[in-house]
Amino acid sequence: MDILMIGCGNMGGAMLRRWVDAVPASYTAVNRTPSAIPAGAGHAGSPDDLSGRTFDAIVIAVKPQQIADIVPAYMPFLKDDGCVISIAAGFSIASMKATLGDRPAIRIMPNLPAQIGRGVNGLYADPSCSPAHRDLADRLAKATGSAIWLDTEDEIDRITAVAGSGTGYVFEIARAYVAAAERLGFAPDTARTLVLETLAGAVEMAAQSETSLEDLRNSVMSKKGTTEAGIHALRRDGLLEQLLVETTEAAYARACELR
Repeated sequence: MDILMIGCGNMGGAMLRRWVDAVPASYTAVNRTPSAIPAGAGHAGSPDDLSGRTFDAIVIAVKPQQIADIVPAYMPFLKDDGCVISIAAGFSIASMKATLGDRPAIRIMPNLPAQIGRGVNGLYADPSCSPAHRDLADRLAKATGSAIWLDTEDEIDRITAVAGSGTGYVFEIARAYVAAAERLGFAPDTARTLVLETLAGAVEMAAQSETSLEDLRNSVMSKKGTTEAGIHALRRDGLLEQLLVETTEAAYARACELR
């Protein structure tokens, strides 16, 4: 199995590092900076470096606005039965086929925790993809975390709004939570530890439990207790729910604009 990755930035490099360790294949990355390519993968600076070679899959990991200028020059190196896999946000299957030719195409929408093997990936394959193409994409995605196959391409944009961008929301919520802890008098380092460990423990507990999130919340609350007082403030006037609805809808709208 020979795989060519075009672009090796933060996300592409993180995913390639996981793939090299978990998915047996020969990897080559096209990147201007060879030092950015993880150990175990080869480097190509231009199409000339690939003379005589062919690949089972080409992975697009450059920015969407760079695809038309960079990727077409590498398409002749894709085997006749190969596929294109894109992790570029906002670049649709239709755009891929219009720009790169009518080849089987799969989109993967990862998120940042892929860097530590805890990502969640949304995947969509166009109907021309074979079971072998889907299996390859599935194994690559699962090397970085979990894989969720989607029935429609529109769901890629929706998963972008929830999971792809979601890590950023969590970081911002955690930042505000840390600031609140500091206002109670904790030193910054202590506040950060308290918040991150509380979030990590709660998430792990929810992941291991079949109990609903509402029931888990209620299990922490006692009548007229401290948690109840805090939850009532958190849920006042439905502002939290409305804020999260507006947040995900804004991200979804932007994802649709980028198509």
